[in-house]
Amino acid sequence: QVQLVESGGGLVQAGGSLTLSCAASGHLASNSAMGWFRQAPAKEREFVATIRWGAGTMYYADSVKGRFTITRDKSKNTLSLRMNMLTPEDTAVYYCAAAPTPILSTIRSLQAYYYWGQGTQVTVSS
Repeated sequence: QVQLVESGGGLVQAGGSLTLSCAASGHLASNSAMGWFRQAPAKEREFVATIRWGAGTMYYADSVKGRFTITRDKSKNTLSLRMNMLTPEDTAVYYCAAAPTPILSTIRSLQAYYYWGQGTQVTVSS
């Protein structure tokens, strides 16, 4: 079993930066994926970024590519999301999630992720 806890959310000005962290307890297999999703009010939860736990291959939503960086520390079972050049459109609750055995074609899909954290609020002011 895997438990995920996010931290690092807060209020930032547009153009600013913020780093989110996710601490995982339990075993993460090398073929797992760990990622970030976000959900704004009245919107569906959407993919932000994910990383293949073993290989380290990174995938990003087009809306954040070039601004966000996902990393993981396998020895510590932690996941991070460095967010730069934030805009008000980035305002959302950000969730950490783990996919035990993702099919590559579904690695960006919410449905592939079995474990979820509680979420952390990111608010970007203009």
